[in-house]
Amino acid sequence: MKREFSRTLRPAALAQGGRAEHLEATPEERAALAARMGLLSLASLSADLDLVPGPGSTARARGMLRAAVVQACVVTLEPVPQTIEEPLDWRILPPGEEPSDELDDGPDEIESEPDGTVDLGEALAQSLSLALDPYPRAPDAELPDGARDAAASPFAALRGLKPS
Repeated sequence: MKREFSRTLRPAALAQGGRAEHLEATPEERAALAARMGLLSLASLSADLDLVPGPGSTARARGMLRAAVVQACVVTLEPVPQTIEEPLDWRILPPGEEPSDELDDGPDEIESEPDGTVDLGEALAQSLSLALDPYPRAPDAELPDGARDAAASPFAALRGLKPS
């Protein structure tokens, strides 16, 4: 599978002290990610990560995701620009280890490929998709009066189909 934004790393090759990593999407990668995520535009996407080896062939990545996106308003379809800054905390699993099923406040778990690599670009893209506003709304966007009545009763249209 061809990924829009791929930056691979082999966690086993991390030096004992770890290393810093800067990820930044090119204009072509941003355009492809915008299309994938249904964005009007993705003006910037980057992350600064501190990578350190962890216990049992794991690695830990901590840092900050930064992005400038434009989404369509759910009411008016007007452009809604947003700046996203989200902390990142990933536990990179060794090949073959499955993420835990426990829901906790710990780090997000990223699976390694069978060859021992992990795609930090794809992990960053997925983190961006989770950070997006699911219902972006332009300032002062209001539903039309008729839409409010329909929204108040989603079954109103079905009532009209019911025989008397």
